[in-house]
Amino acid sequence: MLLLCLMSQATAQTIPDSNASNRQIITRFFQQQAQVTYLHSVSLNPAGTKVVWNTEDADGSQAIYVKPVSTVGAALRISAAADNKTSHETEPQWSPDGTEIAFLSDALSCNQLQVFIAEATTGKVKYTLPIAKSEGYASHLKWSPDGQFLSVLFVEKASREPSPMAAENRLVGLIDSLQNHNIQSLRLINRASGQATSVTPQGLYIFEYDWSPNSKQFAYTAAAPPGDDNWYIAQLFTQSIDATEPVLVYHPQWQIALPRWSPDGKRLAFIEGLMSDQGGTGGELKEISLQSNTRPRNLTPGRNSTPAWFSWLPSNRILFTEFTGGSVAINTLTVADQQVQQLWKADASIHASGEEMSISIAGNTNVPVLAFIHSSWNNLPEIWYGPMHKPEAISSLNTGKLTAMPKARNIEWVNEGFKVQGWLLYPANYDSMKKYPMLVSVHGGPAWITTPTWSAPDFNTTVYTQLGYFVFFPNPRGSYGQGEAFTLANRRDWGFGDLRDIITGLDKVVTGYPVDANRIGILGWSYGGSTTMFAVTQTKRFRAAVAGAGAGDWLSYYGQNSIDKWMWPYFGKSPYDDPAVYAKSSAMTYIHNVTTPTLLLVGERDGEAPPPQSVQYWHALKERHVPTQLMIYADEGHSFSSFENRIDICLRSLEWFNTYLKK
Repeated sequence: MLLLCLMSQATAQTIPDSNASNRQIITRFFQQQAQVTYLHSVSLNPAGTKVVWNTEDADGSQAIYVKPVSTVGAALRISAAADNKTSHETEPQWSPDGTEIAFLSDALSCNQLQVFIAEATTGKVKYTLPIAKSEGYASHLKWSPDGQFLSVLFVEKASREPSPMAAENRLVGLIDSLQNHNIQSLRLINRASGQATSVTPQGLYIFEYDWSPNSKQFAYTAAAPPGDDNWYIAQLFTQSIDATEPVLVYHPQWQIALPRWSPDGKRLAFIEGLMSDQGGTGGELKEISLQSNTRPRNLTPGRNSTPAWFSWLPSNRILFTEFTGGSVAINTLTVADQQVQQLWKADASIHASGEEMSISIAGNTNVPVLAFIHSSWNNLPEIWYGPMHKPEAISSLNTGKLTAMPKARNIEWVNEGFKVQGWLLYPANYDSMKKYPMLVSVHGGPAWITTPTWSAPDFNTTVYTQLGYFVFFPNPRGSYGQGEAFTLANRRDWGFGDLRDIITGLDKVVTGYPVDANRIGILGWSYGGSTTMFAVTQTKRFRAAVAGAGAGDWLSYYGQNSIDKWMWPYFGKSPYDDPAVYAKSSAMTYIHNVTTPTLLLVGERDGEAPPPQSVQYWHALKERHVPTQLMIYADEGHSFSSFENRIDICLRSLEWFNTYLKK
């Protein structure tokens, strides 16, 4: 037995057994990440000579800084708080003439964001513009093109952040009456008088909006409340700033995002596609004429990529970003002939903030410059700036921080006629003579994508490379990055074709890299958690599983979650009209097949993946004597806010995998 143990140590990476040691490694990793300067947004002044950005500290407070792009010195902080005390200050926006910066701050009240205006040169706050007489949630600050107004989206007396990722309210009282709370409206603030008025109809929930070039109209996406659910059926409207009724412009087939006026004010462009999450934008870039009763024109038909953000340029062109494979690219598109020119491509991520990609365009109309937030597997977030074809890093906010960055490989394969891609991260101190365990991490969505980023979401999965694991991030059918047909390919086939893509990618990794095929685990959050629940009913390839915020029974899930309308485009009908298609993709239908030890994790107030889904799955495994545990985190939503809870997720997951993936 001793000889066998020695032989095993010669061929396999040892996984630490000590809980204390694991906690120390994970906690140190999280603490190092907390020292990283997280960038929320970046914006260029109209001349393209100065940049303002928004940072977030580990305690959640946000700050705003501005500096010329050509200097190396310290940046000037802009704050409404006395002596730059800790406050929540966000969404800096240049005035059209570049002399002022408007921003949101809670400096006057920790419970309420207000609009402040500062001098761009000195940073001195000149004006405070109250948004409303009562408290509420404010976001999406913008200037009108003529500089006479500011506008925000506002939820009066908001009981929670207006996001399906946030923790849900307690579901008590007369439930129907709750649907009329938390309505997000468009609020207009007069720059001169400071008067604020709500300009959109009371029964309409506004998601995203844009000013017309002449400052006389808005374009916005909207639906009846509740907002979390009805984002999936939002339509496109225009409305005059002094009118009370909107004009319906387009009723889309799929989901829409980023409404944008053309420079001449005659057209609207937007992105439409199958999107499973608000803010997870991807699809086809389309435009519609406001002067004729025509259907939208697809400007990016047949692309093997996924447009994700865009902005109009002069001369009837559009600048847009896209997911391509597992990477990102920046392109220009000539609207008249739909010709696309790629300007820049990298194995990286361009930071997205809310519904909008944090990228800014400014400067000379003939040779514009851009700025954005760039990160990758081996690069912490920094501000990149330059001409469209050659942006470069101009900040050093994170130099020398978090030196333990993983080595990565781009993995591509073909399955059932689909080109598929994924990312493989190497374990720290990699030794090619050893065999390693591996974790397969499935992203959320499914209409989303894993691109190279310094901090993988949900489980913070990069930490497992520091603990002796390969980590594989597949982007199977249903993901972005390979075109809209690829994103649509898992409709009414949830859990089958996408899982086969994952298994085929897994086979390629195992044959090409020193991965122990007998020590492979699977984990994921949201769609990734649901896929994990389903995967272990279909295959024995995974020796351990961790399902975070998943759903195991789509029929009961439909009546429990807060965003059931995302299911219509995926399954075709409601489960009341076609229960068979929901049962076909439900893990509970095949629960008798499960023998894989499975840990389940979920937030107590998760509206996207309610805890009863995890309870039901855990109960079934427990009754069938399959090793299982369930952890429900108090007061957490779909996205976790507690630093300690995020550490606990990683520690529990690691110990689960260490227990069941040992040699």
